[in-house]
Amino acid sequence: MEKVVNTGVLTVGTSKDAFPFAYKDKNGRLTGYSIDMSILIQKQVEKELKRSIKLDLIPLDPNERMPKLRSGAVDIVCDAASFTWERERDVDFTVSYGTTGTQLLTRQVKQGKRSWDAAALSGRRIGALSGTTNEQSIRRIQPKAQIVLIKDRAAGYQSLRENKIDAFADDGILLEAWLQRTANTQKFEIVSNLFSKEGIACMVPENNSTFLDVANYALIRFMQGFLKGKQPYVQTFDRWFGSQSVMPLSNDLRELIIDNMRLVIDAKQEVPENEL
Repeated sequence: MEKVVNTGVLTVGTSKDAFPFAYKDKNGRLTGYSIDMSILIQKQVEKELKRSIKLDLIPLDPNERMPKLRSGAVDIVCDAASFTWERERDVDFTVSYGTTGTQLLTRQVKQGKRSWDAAALSGRRIGALSGTTNEQSIRRIQPKAQIVLIKDRAAGYQSLRENKIDAFADDGILLEAWLQRTANTQKFEIVSNLFSKEGIACMVPENNSTFLDVANYALIRFMQGFLKGKQPYVQTFDRWFGSQSVMPLSNDLRELIIDNMRLVIDAKQEVPENEL
């Protein structure tokens, strides 16, 4: 908060290819569900400080997020990051405002179906972004899998097309989003196995309790407002995940996110009605 006071800028690290959470649109502008959460946090910081501040969005690769937070290059990271105890040693997490889990994108076979349970991953080439929970999940469930570290998601999808990997591990929502937007979707499928279930949250540097409280209040207010059916919270959620959105969710995935919201809200004191 002191840095924001001194600079007048809230610097948010985010992603350039985590559609629909944080990505670059056709005009090169960073947008997405997590970007909207960042804007809500910015507005809450402005309210606390009683002054306007600038929001500076910085695209980061997954393996840059922790170092940039620790060095102070960014004040907060909001993309598609999920909680792990290992990360918790170095940073703090806000409350979770979304839920996803590790799944696999594979090429469809012409006849029959391949097995993609944990045992079947032994010896298979599984692509994953370095430093992600997806990489960690596959290593944990099958140490004998051949993990192929991928620079970014575009390279992961291309490696799968070129048969350089047998499957690409990523968050299920992100894989579903890619599948909905790609040509020749019938050539690919998402394995139904959910190898992990994770809450999506923003990350902040350790020992910044005031800033963390401000961010949490903004996220809790959003989720409470959405669950109460209040505008513009419903519009914000549906812009990304509604039936007419850029990424319509399956009923199962939508309920998974909403159930997570209910759990978070139930554990906290309600935001006053006049704040919604």
